[in-house]
Amino acid sequence: MDLVVKNGRLVDPARKVDAVADIVIRSGKIQSIGSATVPEIPVFDATGLIVAPGFFDIHVHLREPGTEEAETIATGGSAAVAGGFTAVAAMPNTKPPNDDPSITHYIISEARRSSPARVFPIGAITKEQKGETLAEIGEMFEAGIVGISDDGKPVMDARLFRRALEYAGMFDMPVIQHCEDLHLAKDGVMHEGVYSTRLGLKGIPAAAEETMVSRDLILAEMTGSKYHVAHLSTRRSLERVREAKSRGLRVTAEVTPHHFTLTDSAVADYDTNAKMNPPLRSSDDLAAIVEGISDGTIDAIASDHAPHHVNVKMLEFDRAAFGITGLETAVGLALTKLPLSITRLIELFSINPQKIMKVVPWGLFEGSDADLTILDLNRTWTFDVNQSRSRSRNSPFYGWPMKGKAVGTIVGGKVVFQDRT
Repeated sequence: MDLVVKNGRLVDPARKVDAVADIVIRSGKIQSIGSATVPEIPVFDATGLIVAPGFFDIHVHLREPGTEEAETIATGGSAAVAGGFTAVAAMPNTKPPNDDPSITHYIISEARRSSPARVFPIGAITKEQKGETLAEIGEMFEAGIVGISDDGKPVMDARLFRRALEYAGMFDMPVIQHCEDLHLAKDGVMHEGVYSTRLGLKGIPAAAEETMVSRDLILAEMTGSKYHVAHLSTRRSLERVREAKSRGLRVTAEVTPHHFTLTDSAVADYDTNAKMNPPLRSSDDLAAIVEGISDGTIDAIASDHAPHHVNVKMLEFDRAAFGITGLETAVGLALTKLPLSITRLIELFSINPQKIMKVVPWGLFEGSDADLTILDLNRTWTFDVNQSRSRSRNSPFYGWPMKGKAVGTIVGGKVVFQDRT
C-alpha cells in the first residue's frame, strides 16, 4: 500500500526521534522520513497528532479455535486496531490449546486471512497445558511462535519449569508465566483483604503471586534464560523483579490497565466485570505498579484481553469466569491515568513489547514495515461497550470518560482504522 502520513509529530524512542515529519510509504514499507510532497498517492493528515511505531499488545486471548462465541481472530483483530494496536500476541489457551505446530499454523493462516492486525502466536509450555510434559516447543518455534506460556495455568512443577526455561533458551524465546501458587490461591475469586472479608468471598492472597515470582526468578538465574512476568499485580512482586533486574537477570514484566486503574473495592457490588485473575489488588499495590511503570521496572503495558460470552460471565460471583476485555480501552486508560511522557508511553506500548518478543527491528526507519499508531492526546471520549468491535462485552470501563485516544492505525501501509470525528 502507498500512503503519505503528513505533518505528524513522529515520536520514536528507539531512534530518539521527536519531530514533525512526513512519512512516505510505498508497497507497505517506509520509503522516506522527512519532508515530502508526493501528489499521486493518498494522504493521511496527521497535523496535531502523534505518530508512533505500531503498538503491540503482547497478552491477548483471541479464543479461536474453540470458543468463537466469545471472540474470533477476526473480531479480536478488529478490536485491536480500534484500540491502536497494529499487532497482538495470542495466548495459547484455546480449545485445543496451541501446543502443536498444526494449531500454530492455523492461527497464523487465519490471521493472515481475516485479521486487520498482525497476530503472533504464543505456544503452550506443556501439552494440553496440564503442567506434566513439555509441548513441542521446537516444532512450534519453527511454525512461528514468539514465546511460550501456560497462561491461566501456572507451571507448578519447578523441575519442569526449569526445563522449559532451558529449552526456550535454545531459541532465545521468553517464557511467560502466570504467577500463581495454586495451593495458596485455591478456590479464591478475588483479592484476599478487607473487601473479600466484607463480601464473604474466598480470597487470593498476594503471596500466591509473590511466591511464584520468587521461585521463577531463582530458576531464571540458574538457567540464564529470558523470563517474563505476565500481568504483575503486587508490590512485593514488583520489588522482586526490580531487584532481579539490578543483578542483570534477563527478566521483563508487564502490567495491565485494570491493575493501575482499579482496586478490589470495585468488587463491592459483586460486579463480575471486576472479576479477573490476578485479581484487582489493594490501593498500595496499585500505587506500587504506577511507581514501577514510572521508574522503568515495568517493561510493557498489555491488556490481557479476555473476552467471555455473557452466559459464563453474568453468573453468581463465585461461578463467573475470570477476565475482562481490554483492547479498546488500554491506550485511553494509560493516557488518562498515568503521569507519563509520551516517549515513555510509546516505549511501554510499542518499543519494549517488540524487544521482548523479538518480532521485528523496533522503531521506524527507511525500509521498515509501515506499522503506525496515531494518537490524539487531546481527544475526549467515553467508552461505550455496546459499540465494541469485540464479540464480548465484559468490561468494567463502560461509561468511563477518557482523554487521549488512538485515532488511526496503519498496518503494512494500509489504514485499517481511523476515528477522526
